[in-house]
Amino acid sequence: MTTPSVLVLRAAGTNCDRETGYAFELFGARSETFHINRLLDDPALLERHHVLAVPGGFAYGDDVGAGAVMACEMRGRLGEPLVRFVEQGGLVLGICNGFQVLVRLGLLPGLSAPLGAREMSLTDNRSHKYEDRWVDLSVTSRRSVFVGDIESLHVPVAHAEGRLVCLDDDVRRQLIDDDRVVFRYADETGAPTQDYPDNPNGSVDAIAGLTDASGRVLGLMPHPERALFGFHVPTWTRNRNGSVPDLGPGAALFRNACDWVRANR
Repeated sequence: MTTPSVLVLRAAGTNCDRETGYAFELFGARSETFHINRLLDDPALLERHHVLAVPGGFAYGDDVGAGAVMACEMRGRLGEPLVRFVEQGGLVLGICNGFQVLVRLGLLPGLSAPLGAREMSLTDNRSHKYEDRWVDLSVTSRRSVFVGDIESLHVPVAHAEGRLVCLDDDVRRQLIDDDRVVFRYADETGAPTQDYPDNPNGSVDAIAGLTDASGRVLGLMPHPERALFGFHVPTWTRNRNGSVPDLGPGAALFRNACDWVRANR
């Protein structure tokens, strides 16, 4: 049986690489963390792995926009190898800053524009402040291989530039028509919402996560790796029967990716 191999890509300012690698390892994967310079020097390293994970943090301090510098580096020297990696069955996961990188790179949403031509952006939260809170997500598409049987997620967000805006209304409609919207911010009833703080950044159509045409690239603003165990959920001490589940709500996303690799590679 194939052992899933995960490449976790970091840069100066990335701060969630260890947690992300560990989340995959928890489900039998082997993970390696590379600084982006190593991959830029040898893009063929991608071919040794089944999954590329771009974790959260503040790559290069987000000095010229969240994820902008890292996306520029990847587009210039990793663009074609990365497209080929996905075409050959590789998985790509971008979490928070990683999602921002994939959007600025143009790998997401990848509706029709060539790599590097952005169809959307992740910009300043409507609250004009850094949002650090737990949110509920509804699953609105089964297209992504990361989703599996997940019905909903309770996970934390931690970002200042998470509001998804589209280039125009045609792009917004196409995201829905092409079944690209995987996660939406939801209220206590499970319904998608634009209301703050359930939708912490004001994203259009409450979009919290997107996939590409293949379903093998996923980007989302919330942090599933920070909801890996039952005791990560802030209300765990309130369980009346005293029991705490071993795994938290974010774990299923990493399990599904590893299961898919074992079944398909």
